Amino acid sequence: MSRIISRKHSKSAQLLLLATTLPVTGTQTVHAADETPQILPKVTISAQRHRNAYKANTSGSDKYTESLLNTPQSIAVIKKELLEDQGVTSLAEALRNSPGITLQLGENGNTSAGDTFQMRGFSAQSSIFADGIRDLGAVTRDTFNTEQVEVVKGSGGAETGRGINGGFINTLTKLPTLRDSRELGLSVTSGGLARAVGDLNQRLSPDTAIRVNLMAQDGGVEGRDELANQRYAIAPSIAVGLGTPTRFYAYSQHVRQDSVPDGGIPTIGMEGYVRGVATGVTAAQAAALNAAPRVDAANFYGNRQDRERVDADMITLKAEHDVSENLSLQTITRYGKSTMDRVLTSAGQVNAVNPADRSSWTVSLSRQGVDQENTILANQSHLRLKTLLGGKAHELVAGIELMKEQQVNHTLAIPTGAVVDTANLYQPNASKALNPLVPNGGYTDGTSRTVALYLLDTVTLNEQFQVSAGLRADRYTTETDGITVSTSSGSVTKTPFDLKDSGTLLSWRAGAVYKPVPEGSIYLNIAQSKTPPGSANFALSATNGNANNTAMSPQQTSTIELGSKWEVLKRRLALTASLYRTVNDHEVTQDATSGQYFQQGKTRVQGLELGAVGELARNWKLSAGLAFMDTKANDKVSVNATTGAVTTTSGVRWSPDVTATVWTDYNWHQWSVGGGVRYVSDQQREVSTVLTNGLPSTTPALMPRIPAYWVADAMLGYKINKQASVALNVYNLFDQEYIAQLNNSGQRMIMGQPLSAKLSFNYSF
Repeated sequence: MSRIISRKHSKSAQLLLLATTLPVTGTQTVHAADETPQILPKVTISAQRHRNAYKANTSGSDKYTESLLNTPQSIAVIKKELLEDQGVTSLAEALRNSPGITLQLGENGNTSAGDTFQMRGFSAQSSIFADGIRDLGAVTRDTFNTEQVEVVKGSGGAETGRGINGGFINTLTKLPTLRDSRELGLSVTSGGLARAVGDLNQRLSPDTAIRVNLMAQDGGVEGRDELANQRYAIAPSIAVGLGTPTRFYAYSQHVRQDSVPDGGIPTIGMEGYVRGVATGVTAAQAAALNAAPRVDAANFYGNRQDRERVDADMITLKAEHDVSENLSLQTITRYGKSTMDRVLTSAGQVNAVNPADRSSWTVSLSRQGVDQENTILANQSHLRLKTLLGGKAHELVAGIELMKEQQVNHTLAIPTGAVVDTANLYQPNASKALNPLVPNGGYTDGTSRTVALYLLDTVTLNEQFQVSAGLRADRYTTETDGITVSTSSGSVTKTPFDLKDSGTLLSWRAGAVYKPVPEGSIYLNIAQSKTPPGSANFALSATNGNANNTAMSPQQTSTIELGSKWEVLKRRLALTASLYRTVNDHEVTQDATSGQYFQQGKTRVQGLELGAVGELARNWKLSAGLAFMDTKANDKVSVNATTGAVTTTSGVRWSPDVTATVWTDYNWHQWSVGGGVRYVSDQQREVSTVLTNGLPSTTPALMPRIPAYWVADAMLGYKINKQASVALNVYNLFDQEYIAQLNNSGQRMIMGQPLSAKLSFNYSF
C-alpha cells in the first residue's frame, strides 16, 4: 500500500517521514538488552503560513469583535500591499479602490482644501478617522504611515458619533512590531515629482521595539504648469510589552507641506458647456463662447505667489491590558493640531467683450484665503468582554469618549473697492500682479465638547445565528464666537456674534447574521445616526433657515442594509454583496408662499454594491468593486428673497449611478504584472429647477454634469533579489481626457491625471 503525503506538510516534515522508513546502516550494532537510552537531537518542524496580501479577515478597530465575514455591515479593508502595488501615496488615491466615493471641488469662488469626499451621496469630509479618533483639518492625507484604510459604509453613529451619514473612513497607523525590518523606497514620476520613504523597525528587547516612518517629496504635477507639491514628514513610535498581557504605545506624526495649489481651469469648450443669453451677455457673445475651443489643460490661472502651507501634528498614547483570556482593556489619548495658510487664485466666468477676437477674451479671477487652525484633544477608553449571559455567548464592548475639538478661521479678503482680477483666457500670466489678500478683522472660533458613552454587543445564539446591537449617547456643547465684516457704500461694519448649542444625541444599530455554512453569511443591519447644527466645523449660525442655526434640531440618518458575504476558493477570496437604503431626514426646506422654514426635507440614497477581494490563485491577486446608486431629494425648496425665484432640488450632486473599480496582480518568478480599470458614470451638477414668477429659467445650465469616464492603469515589477525590487506604474494607460472634479457653478474644473508613469525602487535590509 502506498503512503499518501498531504501537501499541507512542509518539505522538512516529508524528509523526516522518509528517513524513518530507511534501514539503519553502518558498523554500530544496537543490542536489545542495552539499557542505556539514546537521546536524539530535538527536531523542529515548521511551515510558513501563506499570507493573503489583499484580503483582510478582521477589522483593525476594537469595536468590531467578529470577523469581517460575520460582521453585519459593509466594511472594505484596503491593505498596504494593494496600495504599494498601485503606487498609491495619498488617501484620495487609496479610496479609488472603493466604489461609490467621489471627490468635490467646492463652491463658486472657493476651492475645497484637503480631502473632500462624497460617500453614498453624502459629504464625508468630517467623517475621516485615524485609529478610531476623528481626524480634523483641511489637509491632504499621505499614506506613508498607513497600515491599512478601512471604509465603513452606512450610518455609523453607534461606533463613532455625530454626522456619519453615508459612512466613514478609518486609517490605521503603522506601529512597532518584534520583527526587525528596514525598508527604503525611491520613486520619480514623469511629471518630475521625486519621493523618498523609509520604514525602519528595530527590536530593542524581548518586548520592546521602535519604529520610524519617513517621507519627503518635491516636484511638479503631471500635465500642469507652475504647480508644486512639496511635502515631508516623520512618524516615530515606541512600543513596550509586546507579546505580553500589558502593552504601551507612544507614537506621533508630523507633516509639513509647502505647495502651489490648483484652482483648476475654465470649462469652456468641454462637452456640455453652454452659455446662454443673460444679463451682460449678448446673443453674439453667447454664440461665440459656445463655439470656442478648450483651453490648454496645462494652463495655470493662479499666481506664483499662491501657496498652501500646512503643518499637521498628532501625538498619541495607547495602552492595552489583557486581564484574562476573556477580558481586555484599552485606552487611547490623542492631541492633534493642524494649521493651514493658503492663498489660491482660481478661474471664474469667461468674458468675450469682442466676440470676434478670442485673443482678447478674459476670465475673471477670484482669490481665496484660508487662515485656519484645527485642534483636537481626545481620550477613548473601553473594555472588551467575552461572557455567558442567559446561557448565550456575548462579546461586549463598553466605553467612554471625551473630546474637545476646535476650529479657528481668520477672514482674508481683497481690499474694499478693488476691481476684479482677470487673466487672458488662452494665455494666462502667472506673474501678473493681483489684488493682495489681507486680514479684515473677521474671524470664526468654534469649539465642541463631547462626552460619549457606548455599548456594543454581539450574541451567538447557535452555530448559525448571531445578533448584535449598539447604542451610543453623545452629550455635546458647541460654542461659536467671532466677528463678521461687511462693506456698504464704502463703510466697513464689524458685527460680533456669540452662539451656543447643546444637546444629547442617541445613535444605535441592530443586526442579525445567518450562517448557512461556515464560509458564508447573510445579514440584515439597521442603523441610525444624527447630525447636530455646526457638526462639520463648529460654526453655528444666526441666519434664519441656515442648517447650522441653533434653533434647528439635529438631522437624522437611517440606513437599512441587507447583504451577504462569502469566502470561496479555499477561503482565499472574499465576495460581498449589499443592498441598502439610506434616508437623511429633518433637512431645511422653505414654504414657497409664506417663506417660512421647516425641517421637512429629505435625501434618499439607495443602491447595490458588490465586491471581491483576495486571491484567485496562489500568485494571482484581485481587488474589485461595483456600485449602483440612485439618489433623490424630497421637499427641498428655497426662495430667493430678492427675486422671488423658487428653487426645487430633486437630486444629489456628484452621485454617479454606476462606479466600478478592478485591480489584479499576478506574480511569476521574479516578475509581477498588474493592471486595473476604474469607471465613473455621469455625475450631475444641475439637480434643481428654478421658477421665476411661475416660469422656468431660460438660461441653460453652464455645465450640467461631469461626463462618464473610464481609466486604465498598469504595473510591471521585477524582484532583483531578496532585498531589492523595481516597479513601473503607468497611469491612464490610454490617455483618456476626463473631468475629475467640477465646481458647483460649473465654471471651472480639474482634469484627471493624463498618461503618466512612476518608476520606483525599493530596498529592504
